[in-house]
Amino acid sequence: MKLADYKATLSFTNGQPSVEMPVYNGTIGPDVIDIRKLYGQTGMFTYDPGFLSTASCQSAITFIDGDKGELLYRGYPIEQLATNCDFLETCHLLLYGELPNAKGKHDFTKTVTHHTMVHEQMQFFLRGFRRDAHPMAVLTGLVGALSAFYHDSTDINNPEHREVAAIRLIAKMPTLVAMAYKYGIGQPFLYPQNNLSYAGNFLRMMFGNPCEEYVVNPVLERAMDRIFTLHADHEQNASTSTVRLCGSSGTNPFAAIAAGVACLWGPAHGGANEACLNMLEGIQANGGIAKVGEFMEQVKDKNSNVKLMGFGHRVYKNYDPRAKLMQETCNEVLKELGLENDPLFKLAKALEKIALEDDYFVSRKLYPNVDFYSGIVQRAIGIPVNLFTGIFALARTVGWIAQLNEMISDPEYKIGRPRQLFTGAGKRDVPPMDKR
Repeated sequence: MKLADYKATLSFTNGQPSVEMPVYNGTIGPDVIDIRKLYGQTGMFTYDPGFLSTASCQSAITFIDGDKGELLYRGYPIEQLATNCDFLETCHLLLYGELPNAKGKHDFTKTVTHHTMVHEQMQFFLRGFRRDAHPMAVLTGLVGALSAFYHDSTDINNPEHREVAAIRLIAKMPTLVAMAYKYGIGQPFLYPQNNLSYAGNFLRMMFGNPCEEYVVNPVLERAMDRIFTLHADHEQNASTSTVRLCGSSGTNPFAAIAAGVACLWGPAHGGANEACLNMLEGIQANGGIAKVGEFMEQVKDKNSNVKLMGFGHRVYKNYDPRAKLMQETCNEVLKELGLENDPLFKLAKALEKIALEDDYFVSRKLYPNVDFYSGIVQRAIGIPVNLFTGIFALARTVGWIAQLNEMISDPEYKIGRPRQLFTGAGKRDVPPMDKR
């Protein structure tokens, strides 16, 4: 951290002496006031529900400017990475800080590719779940269980262990997600195939079967790769903060990532694209495209409790930079599969048109976000709605691991311990039974 050339002064109206606090500059983005000594100096904590104004860490991985609609991985704009690099190059960037050269890309891809199989016993562990279990419930269990199968990479304080765990998690997540899907529909598992790309291998394990050869469609392959890249990291969001907080206890990397998977499951986070498709299917069931205008009017009515999913973003107060890229991919996939006239997709386009033209939505900057388009793309490819969040977890794993490694390597690292404003009963004595 770089110390700013000015300080912050906190003054009180009750006669208590004022407190001077250092200020630090980031490379870009807001400066931060260092309040670490606040309690010792004043006996007070800060109050910030949801940590909306609190920097919980220093990080060199991902930067978001919500006002400008900007997303940078290690300084590189997401638009350039999604256009010029594949997902594994992006993984290398997030993990090691730099994009690989040709040899580095070859070596990293080879390493990941040759760790895609999972322990054979995992399939028997999987059989303990009901067939109709939600894939995220299954995936949370599978990721957490990895520590029971790979004992040699569970020491979070050992850099070599973290390196091995990182490669294993990135490599095996597509296999686990595909296994969760195949298990749910009663089809046999397919082993990974080393001559395929990361995205191509995933598509084959999802949609292939032992009865015939599966040929990867290059358009769908590029689409999956882009989905992975766009979701690889997103700064200190809920699931990433969960991974950091969980990992701060010194637990193994697999457990920390499983905690991230569990957090991501929430509909306000990773489940947003699932919620978006459910919304579209609800409109379709209630009249389809003819009812879009009526639905949007209900959204405008604050008393209707009707929510528009897939539009707007907690951080981006402008257009989500990932959305435009995903929109391009969406159009490519629908064209490739001949689904431009599919009723649900035509409905989605009608919804998008209103949101981009109606002053109510434009003035509130409720633009389509990445969840809106990625949900449409995944449905077109054939991925069931309840697996959307699993795909998100697959993509975000590299970001979680990079963030976890950064935290553990930070000399200022300590176990997370948020404070509270206590508003319950004061100290009191337990009354005898006849007085309660």
